[in-house]
Amino acid sequence: MFERAAAFDSTGHSDLAVPLYRQALDLGLAGERRRRAVIQLASSLRNLGRAQESVALLTAERDAGSDHLDDAVAVFLALALADTGREREAVSVALTALAGHLPRYQRSAANYARLLVEPDPAE
Repeated sequence: MFERAAAFDSTGHSDLAVPLYRQALDLGLAGERRRRAVIQLASSLRNLGRAQESVALLTAERDAGSDHLDDAVAVFLALALADTGREREAVSVALTALAGHLPRYQRSAANYARLLVEPDPAE
């Protein structure tokens, strides 16, 4: 189911991919393939104009654990947030993911990302 969904997805048929991703997940897809299915399902939902559902899936996925796909979760969460009108939060998510890859300025970038969504306590 997962591979069929991905094939439909990659050929521009998100509408056909969504039910297959859901079926693959319901059948107990596990490990990295499960996480990839959630990311790809969320992306397909966003492409279909269902960004709120995408945000909910990706937020839950981000909070569920951590692995090498964390940045992919962040990228698609940022896109979905932007589509829901939450642009500052989207930029914050993207900057937070990017900060960990910077050779310098990691702390500054992370703080700026936080300040996009939290008020500055000095103010």
